[in-house]
Amino acid sequence: MGINKVQLLRDPDIQPSIDVVSKALGGAYDTYTKFLNELTNHDIHLSWRYYNDGKAWLAKGLHKWTGIRGGQNETTVFWLSIWDGFFKVTFYVPEKSRAAIPSLQLDEEVKLMILDSKQMGKLKYFPITFDLDLDEMLKTVFLIADFKKSIK
Repeated sequence: MGINKVQLLRDPDIQPSIDVVSKALGGAYDTYTKFLNELTNHDIHLSWRYYNDGKAWLAKGLHKWTGIRGGQNETTVFWLSIWDGFFKVTFYVPEKSRAAIPSLQLDEEVKLMILDSKQMGKLKYFPITFDLDLDEMLKTVFLIADFKKSIK
């Protein structure tokens, strides 16, 4: 994966346009494009914002739906960041949902990575992070995205 683990898009004045992201990702841009195209099939859209606490542009993968009473609901499915030659997708899954992970159609290696993930301090969530520069993990990422969308 990414040799230089350097997070990019750190200038608040330079928005993450197609050209900026393409230059940052280099050869991984094709995988990023496939990722973006697949998002619509999963009813997820990206919302970019500059975060002062992390001093970088991050994208939230948002899923919107209409509730039982007609209200509009929204949930953050994942966070995306751009790095030198790859992009990261991180899911924050509630600890109470960890037991459902073995039922997903994931590789054993990915299941073990998830089950070994540590809870974040006092927060009742654990992170699942993928460094993506090739297409091979996209199916897994979208399986977890669909799982995260199903958690209410």
